[in-house]
Amino acid sequence: MSVTDLTAAERERILAKAAHFSPPDYVLPDGRRDLVGLSREELIAEMEAFGEKPFRAKQLWHWIYHQGVRDFSAMSSIARPLQEKLAERFIVGRPEVATDQLSKDETRKFLFRFRDHEAVETVYIPDRQEDRGAVCLSSQVGCTLSCRFCHTGTQRLARNLSAAEIVGQFMAARDAYSEWPSPKGETPRLLSTIVLMGMGEPLYNYENVAKAMKIVMDGEGIGLSRRRITLSTSGVVPMMDRAGEELGVNLAVSLHAVTDELRDELVPLNRKYPIKEVIEACRRYPGASNARRITFEYIMLRGINDSEADARALVKLIAGLPAKVNLIPFNPWPGSAYQPSTPEQLKKFAAIVMNAGYAAPIRTPRGRDILAACGQLKSAMEKVA
Repeated sequence: MSVTDLTAAERERILAKAAHFSPPDYVLPDGRRDLVGLSREELIAEMEAFGEKPFRAKQLWHWIYHQGVRDFSAMSSIARPLQEKLAERFIVGRPEVATDQLSKDETRKFLFRFRDHEAVETVYIPDRQEDRGAVCLSSQVGCTLSCRFCHTGTQRLARNLSAAEIVGQFMAARDAYSEWPSPKGETPRLLSTIVLMGMGEPLYNYENVAKAMKIVMDGEGIGLSRRRITLSTSGVVPMMDRAGEELGVNLAVSLHAVTDELRDELVPLNRKYPIKEVIEACRRYPGASNARRITFEYIMLRGINDSEADARALVKLIAGLPAKVNLIPFNPWPGSAYQPSTPEQLKKFAAIVMNAGYAAPIRTPRGRDILAACGQLKSAMEKVA
């Protein structure tokens, strides 16, 4: 069996496993269907089943994703009788804001609750110099990866999020900043980028993540380009290939170690897809270039993975790849066993990577005071139920 066959077989296995954690249906108990999360083709099919022409789907798409309108009565290009009929059969949904916390550094963390009462955390990180910022989206309720340094990894996987729930996080964050209609052209966007770095492993919920990102990238709606979207993975190799082929968004890889022995401990997924296979998948990733570098996320743990020898091994490992390395100071959380690297060691490590020709920014922790920093997310619904 060839590598391609193995990859295809493994993709099918992953997708079959994902089906066990499927999200709830789009249909509410009262029979109304949520239009958010439907693809263009599905929206057309809904309108045809409703006895309407396909152009109605185009109108609705504009109102839902470009204008951000939730109330059919505000969709002025649709006649009132049809507005009323639509309202009887459909909704334009959003997740419920269960909590909304603002950090002293203006990072904002939302706990979004869904119709089945499951919840996830979503973080908005504003830029400190310009009117822009990143929305960190979750893809699963909980996580199966159990990375040792990550708070989310201590929460069992409840289920995958639907495309509606993934794109809905972004839309609800936009509601909070009144950023509708979608900015066009050179108009600044407060919510300018998406990073799929929240709760869960996006590539273990690939179908829903891909559907949501295709909605986000549609130029007649939200209209974020693929260059403004970064998907972060712990290294689900077969799905990295598929994401590259079908989405082509920016890729970030949670590396965190330079030997399989240590990575097996820190990122247990490494036992399935070891470092060599992950790096080879990065080399295959389409569109990777000096202009669109692959990002390696590397969490700095004192005395564990932060030595000068580790830095030199990291440089050797990624040699020849168009890449940058994000050095992330460990963000403590209740019960964690690790300590952050010292500032001196962080600088030594960064200098070795930079001297080899790679950007190695040391990430400034944001939102630590509200447990919104990297690795600190956990929905903790029992606190707000």
